[in-house]
Amino acid sequence: MTANTVADTRESVKVRFLTEAGFADAERHPLPGDASTRRYERLVRDGKTFMLMDQPPALETQPCRAGETEAERKASGYNAMARLAAGRIDAFVGAARYMRGQGLSAPEVFDLDASNGLLVSEDLGDGLFARLIEDGEEPLPLYLSAVEALARLHALAPPEELPGGWPLLTYDNLALKTGADLFVEWYPRFDPEFPLSEEALLEWESLWEPLRQRAEAGASVFIHRDYHAENLLWLPGRVGVARVGMIDFQDCLRGHPSWDLHSLLQDARRDVSPEIERAALDHYFSLRPDTDRDAFMRDYTALATLNEARILGIFARLVVHYKKPRYEAFMPRMWHHLGRNLKAPGMEGLHNWFIKNGFGNKLISL
Repeated sequence: MTANTVADTRESVKVRFLTEAGFADAERHPLPGDASTRRYERLVRDGKTFMLMDQPPALETQPCRAGETEAERKASGYNAMARLAAGRIDAFVGAARYMRGQGLSAPEVFDLDASNGLLVSEDLGDGLFARLIEDGEEPLPLYLSAVEALARLHALAPPEELPGGWPLLTYDNLALKTGADLFVEWYPRFDPEFPLSEEALLEWESLWEPLRQRAEAGASVFIHRDYHAENLLWLPGRVGVARVGMIDFQDCLRGHPSWDLHSLLQDARRDVSPEIERAALDHYFSLRPDTDRDAFMRDYTALATLNEARILGIFARLVVHYKKPRYEAFMPRMWHHLGRNLKAPGMEGLHNWFIKNGFGNKLISL
């Protein structure tokens, strides 16, 4: 089957779905893609806008199923190991319905074809935090509002299953290891000046193991897992935490409460000032006064470091394997975050690992 035939077949599936959903006559406006296999279109019908999500499930390997052993996850592939939704659109639907039930603003789903990976949902507009800030909006109130939405989520005991039956799995040791190991797998392919010996790989694992175990033990809240200014929209017509619209949360898990905070405040795609990071963290702790701040911040720093190594690995893979060179431009920011976090108490072993393996110049602040 040729590429054009595949595209024609997918288009016919979409047309049939839209017709059955009552959108046969809607205007369709494709939106720019991202690093995923999802595609979006804005639909216009009777003067109102909606979103079409197109996520062909066949483009991804199997997700992690509840009850799978580590061996079974490894046999299933990367998505199962990392506990990613793997193109399962019903994960998005379940997460959206859960968050809406808590008074948060996730898109309402109007029509769904889970087997073909298609849905029509509410359009939350174009007010992405990142675009508003680029256009001159004061960032601090936006970040404080995003923290308030997280505090609402963190006040709740997460369910075992999301509405519709999608399991809310734990961001566990294997999933965290799978993410961190992207760095040692892909960065040397991106930059051959940094070969890693077998000894270096063994030390990498021994340094991360206790930090991952601590993160799994602290996995106690619903996490969005990709919570940053490109996935948050400002909805000024709503009230309180509902003013923060959320998208791209289909890979949600039960995780450590610091995860979404460091994703927000040590962003891969845009600079967040240290002053805003401090103010946002102060605000979070004021909303969660029973939290042990010192212990929380040790985990925040460790998991931020892990996430930044993971993202460097992802960007390296996107450049090398998927021929997307634009992601190289984000790497210096991640090295900057890494360099700052590795100076924190408790991170000495990992800091020495990066220095010993030749990455010292990468860790210099921007």
